[in-house]
Parts: sequence; structure tokens; C-alpha cells
Amino acid sequence: MVDSQAKSPEPAPKTNRIGLTLSEYKGAPSTLCDGCGHDAITSQIIKACFEMGIEPSRVAKLSGIGCSSKTPAYFLGKSHGFNGVHGRMPSVATGVAVANKDLQLIAVSGDGDTASIGLGQFCHVVRRNVPMVYIVENNGVYGLTKGQFSATADIGSKLKSGDVNELPPIDLCGLAVELGCAFVARSFAGDPRQLVSLLKAALSHQGTAILDVISPCVTFNNHEGSTKSYKRAKEAEIPLHELGFVGYFEQITVDYEPGTVKEVEFHDGSRIMLKKTDRDYDPTDKEAAVALISKARQENQFLTGLLYIDEQKRDFNTLLNMDDVPLALLPEAKLRPGKEVLGELMQSLM
Repeated sequence: MVDSQAKSPEPAPKTNRIGLTLSEYKGAPSTLCDGCGHDAITSQIIKACFEMGIEPSRVAKLSGIGCSSKTPAYFLGKSHGFNGVHGRMPSVATGVAVANKDLQLIAVSGDGDTASIGLGQFCHVVRRNVPMVYIVENNGVYGLTKGQFSATADIGSKLKSGDVNELPPIDLCGLAVELGCAFVARSFAGDPRQLVSLLKAALSHQGTAILDVISPCVTFNNHEGSTKSYKRAKEAEIPLHELGFVGYFEQITVDYEPGTVKEVEFHDGSRIMLKKTDRDYDPTDKEAAVALISKARQENQFLTGLLYIDEQKRDFNTLLNMDDVPLALLPEAKLRPGKEVLGELMQSLM
């Protein structure tokens, strides 16, 4: 007899182009507060890497100190990882990039870790154009040490205690463009569709890709008077464009009306489609980007999207004329000079 109550077998989980499931891109369970914006960003990193078919073992995750810097433990559990000293993550990332240029670097930092103690490091990693995705999980406070204002807190922002911030904020996107960063974008943890597209574009970029993500702290900075709360971000967000990303392995189809799309092609053949909204904005125009960011800051606007991109700028490894084989994989015969070479060197010093 056939058991009519028997359950049909569960369908096999969906796999990506390299045969992995979404669960294989996850990490340890999060220990952050329920509803934290950082966890939302983690979810989109997992989704972006899965959909792009990135091999986890070819990824190196870097971070500093803070709530945000804990999050690499929560995604790509089978990848490499290094949790550095407060504000010093860019130095570690630079070393990793030079040692093994075949690794995909995903760096996660916070507004304190980047805009305060790590500001000098941030400036130099951008100046060198180290190939990495640099994600700033920006909530305007030090969430790990009881919610003091960070250097990105807006003037007039209030703490739960009633304290009002009177110091001007550091705009990391504006600073990155001024320093010559060739990929600068801003998003919101509560906008998964836009964030996934920007993450995919950043992962395809050759060089430093800065992605500043407003990520509300539900414990210390999500109340009335906060300028980085979920409510304020949703009400004040002004998208520059609608984003669509097409990987190099996907069939390229465009369903936008002629004349309304700005297409940017990356070095690997991937493309990002930018559909204009109510602004006539070209993200490849550096002067326009600087002016737009400055105006938005003056008008307290929260602009999201791809703010600036320059696909022609050479990355750090190219500037160093690195060998095609990563340094970490070179044999000893190549790394260790022969007796004759050492003899010539010594002779030149005499």
C-alpha cells in the first residue's frame, strides 16, 4: 500500500555556478544585538558572494576592533581571516594583498575604527589603491563602549542621554574621492537590493572600493534625534540611481529605455547599469562627485548609490610590477638569491 501521508522529499538546495549552496557562505551565529544593522550587511555580503560564485577559500577577511570588526566571523566561514589591532586593519590588508594577489580581500571596519584611530591608515590604503573591498559599517557611535559619538556623527545628533553633538562630521566618501579613490559608494543596511548590487560591483573592481553603509545601532543610536537611525535613514535616503549588476558570467540584457542608462564595465567584463532617477549625474566625473557630496552634506541629505568610479586607475600590485605568481606561492629558488647574486651585491657595497 502507498502511504498517502508520506512526505515528499525536500528539494535539493539551490547551488550557484561553482556548485555551492548559500549555507556554505555563512559563518558563525551572530552575537550582536537583535536588529543590528551590521547583521543586515552580513546577510547581503553572503548573498553577493553566493550569487557571484566566489570561492570562499579564495577570500581573505580583514577587520580591526569594534562591533563591526566582529562581523567577518559571521560570513564565509571557510575563508581566511585576520582581526587586527584597532585602526590598523589597512596595514594588514596591504600585506595580504602583496603576499598573495590572487586572494579577494573583504575588509570590514567601523566609523570609529576608520574615522578616528584608523584615519591615517584609511588615507594611505586609498592613496595606494590596494585591491580590496573596504566596507565601513557606519552608525555614528562607539557601540562596543556604550555609545559615545564617533567622528562621523552629524552636528545636532542626540544621544539617548540627551547629549548633542556639536562637532562637524568626517565624510568618508567625500574624503575618499578627494584622496583619489577609484570606487566610492554609499548605501543603507535597510536597502538590501541596492546594497547587494553595490557589493557585487565593489567585488569586481580592481583597486580599493570604499563602501560606506549607514548601519543603525539599535541599542545606542536608533532613537528620536539620531541622524543614523532606521527611521531617519528611510525617510531621508535619496537614491542617485537604480542599480543593476551583471556579472561577466551572466548573459547581458538591458531592459531600460534608451538614453536613461549609464553603463560601467569592470576589468573582468562585469558591468553595472545605473538608471537615472531625478538627477542627471555622471559617477565618472570626479569634480561633479566632490560637488554633489559637499552639497548633500550642507543640505543634510543622505545620498546613496555609486558616487564615483574610475576604471582606468592602476592598483597597488600593478604599480609594484608584481610577479604573475603571488609572492606566497613563489618557490625558494626564486625567493633566495644565489651565491653569485649575493657576491655581486657585496662587491657593489665595497
